[in-house]
Amino acid sequence: MIELPSEARVVNVGLRMFADAVAAQGAAVVQVDARPPAHGDPELVRALTDVYAADLEAANAEVLRRLDREVPYVVDVRPAMEVVPGMGDRSLLHAGPPIAWAEVCDPLRRSMRAAVVAEGWADEPGTAERLLTSGEVTLSAANEHDTVVPLATALGPSAPVWVVDDPAGGTRAFAPLGQGSGDVAWLGRESPAAIERLVFLRTVAGPMLKEIVARTGPIDTFAIAAQGVQMGDDVHMRVQASTGIVLRTMLPAIAALGGDSADVAAFSAYLSANHLFFLTMAMASAKALTLSAGRVPGSSIVTTMARNGTTYGVKLAGDRRWFVADSPPVEAALFHPGYGPRDGAPDIGDSAVLELVGLGGSASAGSPAVAAFLGGSMADAASATAETRRICAAESTRFTLPTMDFRGTPLGVDVRRVVETGITPRVNTGILHVSSGAGQVGAGVASAPFAAFRQALLALARAHRAPP
Repeated sequence: MIELPSEARVVNVGLRMFADAVAAQGAAVVQVDARPPAHGDPELVRALTDVYAADLEAANAEVLRRLDREVPYVVDVRPAMEVVPGMGDRSLLHAGPPIAWAEVCDPLRRSMRAAVVAEGWADEPGTAERLLTSGEVTLSAANEHDTVVPLATALGPSAPVWVVDDPAGGTRAFAPLGQGSGDVAWLGRESPAAIERLVFLRTVAGPMLKEIVARTGPIDTFAIAAQGVQMGDDVHMRVQASTGIVLRTMLPAIAALGGDSADVAAFSAYLSANHLFFLTMAMASAKALTLSAGRVPGSSIVTTMARNGTTYGVKLAGDRRWFVADSPPVEAALFHPGYGPRDGAPDIGDSAVLELVGLGGSASAGSPAVAAFLGGSMADAASATAETRRICAAESTRFTLPTMDFRGTPLGVDVRRVVETGITPRVNTGILHVSSGAGQVGAGVASAPFAAFRQALLALARAHRAPP
């Protein structure tokens, strides 16, 4: 006679209701959340089969090495027209995939009008609108010019940019100087004050920062970012620590500045009030690395992720094509008093490049400030980083999290894992008003649209599929 066990210990695979029923009867149960890959979509399952069968590991390893090991340096500050490849004398660069004026969202339109006035092509926003509508000003995606811009920035040819070199990769990338907070164009404002800030950056801040960088020599931005992560930055939504470190590095050169005392005072006030000063330095540095990684053919690692407030685009290493879907809302959000979800514009900006190098959402677990947007506890922030780890191919060796026993942040978003799990990258970001020109009305975390990654995987599978 077979002796039956006196108690049941159950492993339930799949539907949780069965595990709940067992637990309700007092029995031990382990729940295994098993789901079919790619939501059970036959076309995607076939594509995953083909891509996993292809020999991508050497290419992926090289992409990851470049993202993790190469070192970007800020080497100069110059007007965009002098250094940005393909920058026209009557052109504006914007975030995200290419877009026509008719499809440009309201906050980006306002920023573009402000930039046109600041460039001296129009005397007020109404005239600027006519130039933009007629096509007399060319619009181009900043990423197509080795450049990244935050939120609703419209970058004109006279605007000063950080110049960042990656010596090992042989790449050079660019990003604008941070405009600061409040009444500024990158937040979707076109007021006289917002236009004056753009002029100030060109005439005062840009030349002074050029002199400062010349005095300090090349600045190892990611060494600063690594320290910032140790101090609670995600180096995207929260960059206060990194900003403090870089300003301390620059302080002797700032003190040595000559020239008009009123300009020096205005410049010092700009620096002291700009807690996001380091953000665009980090973005240009990340772009220099992704440009290097993007030169490796035959990889499944994402090297571009950008949004313009209307569409959201991704690119894979070795592939120049954009894979585009609608830009999503910012869901996990905290709004300023008097504002709510209906006031927020869709996700916008090139700053998602930071999530591709182990910063931003990847570093959420180390940032109490970010935790506030993810449920309020550090456990919630740790869960966000753990989820990101499921779609990444490696861990950073330079960005480590004290709150996770100094484990490296997730690095290298792998389109195969995104489609297989259905988890898309989460981007820490600001929220602009959808229509009123009020500027920033909150901040939060946006999930990238699955459809863009679906397209990218299918294209990768077609490239590697054996002929019938």
